[in-house]
Amino acid sequence: MPIRRRMLLSYTLMMLASVLCIVGLGLTVAIAITGDWTGVRDLFDRQYALKPVTAQEQDAFDEARYYAKKTPDSMLDTKLLATLDDKLPSVKAGLIVRKGEQAIYATPSLGLKLDDIRLPPYEMVNINVRGTWANDGQKHSYVKFDFRYSDGDSGSLYIVKKISPYGEMTSRWFPVLIGLLLLLPFVVNGLLNYFMTRSIVNPLKELKLAADRIREGELGFEVLTRSQDEIGELFRSFEDMRRRLEESVQVRLQDEENRKELLANISHDLKTPITTIKGYVEGIRDGVAGTPDKLDRYLSTIYAKAIGMDKLIDELFLFSKLDMGKVPFHFEKADIGRYAADWAEELALDCAGKGIAVEYEDELPETTFVKLDREKLKRALFNITDNSAKYADKQNKQIVIRLSAHGDEALIAITDNGPGIKPEALPHLFERFYRAENSRNSGTGGSGLGLAIAKQIAEEHGGNIAASSVPGEGTKVTIALKKWSGDRGNER
Repeated sequence: MPIRRRMLLSYTLMMLASVLCIVGLGLTVAIAITGDWTGVRDLFDRQYALKPVTAQEQDAFDEARYYAKKTPDSMLDTKLLATLDDKLPSVKAGLIVRKGEQAIYATPSLGLKLDDIRLPPYEMVNINVRGTWANDGQKHSYVKFDFRYSDGDSGSLYIVKKISPYGEMTSRWFPVLIGLLLLLPFVVNGLLNYFMTRSIVNPLKELKLAADRIREGELGFEVLTRSQDEIGELFRSFEDMRRRLEESVQVRLQDEENRKELLANISHDLKTPITTIKGYVEGIRDGVAGTPDKLDRYLSTIYAKAIGMDKLIDELFLFSKLDMGKVPFHFEKADIGRYAADWAEELALDCAGKGIAVEYEDELPETTFVKLDREKLKRALFNITDNSAKYADKQNKQIVIRLSAHGDEALIAITDNGPGIKPEALPHLFERFYRAENSRNSGTGGSGLGLAIAKQIAEEHGGNIAASSVPGEGTKVTIALKKWSGDRGNER
């Protein structure tokens, strides 16, 4: 059953139960007042038609009516009227006597002026002897008796008492009010259903439409709400899911693009040396390398190309395993200062033959320990310096290794004085298969995996890697490693 229908049914049942309880309570009270079931049906009619008076008021009326019947002229005796008036409850009820169209007596407590009193018309048959009338805006209920004086003039005897206009209105409109009160729960039911539908069902419909759009592959939209309740939380969770799904799709598309680029780059990087090798082998077979020196040069070229291909395949294999998390890391607690100094010394020996000067600066305030895998971190550092060496273009080539601390991190900064990197290429420097120059020249660049591998290794250490560059002046790459704090496992 739809939520809308279930909500409507539940509200309706709740309202019906409330109405039945109210009606049952009213019937119970009415039966308790009237004494039997049949009396309930006629309760309102009797109350409205009879307008009952109190016993004291009825006794005073009966006595006054007796005098009016037997000796009508006695109604002109103010002393007698005052005596009858004394038998009425003070303030609540009073006596009025009329002769012709003029009131000749009114109980003082009623506060009425005789000249201003306008009573209902005569009715000598005395059928409608009870009713209400208004005088100067004040409602009164009355019991009356019309008669004739001895001179033939018409006369009236009234027992009146003040009533509330609201009570009279309630009595007069009792059926309508009861109907409205019975109708009100259903109106409230409809309003509640409308507002609850608008606040619950309609948002769920929006979510369904959004889910349908996602199912059709559309992700470029937002699911927004101002609600702060559970529905709002659901919307925000749905929007977070949509955003993450969109990001994952973008990553998948980017991975697909990278895969295509990888295939193109690998095809180029493999085809070029293979073509060279084939050419030199054919030259040897055709006798072009006719002298021992030329043959040795051909074979050296073939060997160098094979070494480059082997290195490329190794990098691809390593990056693939790092990307899948299948490379085992053997971490240990190590003095980063001593480790960096040993590595810088090894680097200086390698760079000496290339005409590159290596400087090492240790700015650590004290002995600092970090968690590291010696071989993997060395691979990352050599990948960085290998890039610096390949692109070195100054006469005095230089690489500076600086060790420092920042907060709870130890920083290894590698700075060169090479050509630098363009600002638009810097954000992509550590992306897989990315090369700042797109010529794929093996003499000035590799596969584009070296820095991506360095980034993977730094992140596996729980650290990060960043680069900054000034075109024409050089590039600085910094690896940040967390300082050692407490005992940790030796292996990932």
